[in-house]
Amino acid sequence: MDADAALASAEPDTRGRIVATAERLFRQIGYQKTTVADIAKALRMSPANVYRFFDSKKAINEVVAERLMREVEGALEAIACQKAPAAVRLRDMIATMHRMNAALYTDELRMHEMVERALSESWQVVHGHLERKNAIFQRVVGDGIETGEFASTDPVIASRCVQVALIRFCHPALLVQCAQEPGPSLDQMTEFILAGLGWRAELPAKKRTEPRQSKANSRAV
Repeated sequence: MDADAALASAEPDTRGRIVATAERLFRQIGYQKTTVADIAKALRMSPANVYRFFDSKKAINEVVAERLMREVEGALEAIACQKAPAAVRLRDMIATMHRMNAALYTDELRMHEMVERALSESWQVVHGHLERKNAIFQRVVGDGIETGEFASTDPVIASRCVQVALIRFCHPALLVQCAQEPGPSLDQMTEFILAGLGWRAELPAKKRTEPRQSKANSRAV
């Protein structure tokens, strides 16, 4: 029983080591070239032992992709929770999302290959990421509507419009393909989005006097 308990407690650590090693190899030699045998060799274990934790290489790929996407979500969530006007938070979220995605998808082309493959195969992990990311944006847009910063009335539709407007600056393939193409800068697109939301730097007096809206008293610039 003690041996079984020890094995069970070691399983999460082993699973984590497999994922971390897979990510490292994806960065070093590429997603397509990395095999389960390569991962097992780097960990000094048999491929059969890797398959105890993941039933396929695709399953490993999905966990690595989710891990990367969760990092972006975590950064966005941290900004969304700040006590700042919605427009300020939205600007920071857009800039942070673009910076992190550009670093991952354009600076590390081997990782770009893995994530683009995930998108093309419509892995469930990608759908989950998009929904969680949209929920964060929706909350911030909703805050802006509630305080009177944004004239939009539907946070669900508005947040999805924001996401669509940012595709060029976030999608792995478009980040690479559109890098040298003419088009608006990220700052220009951000200002366009804020204008589309009906952003008002100065809030109506009646909104400023509401207790819950005190965070919007400062100028959102």
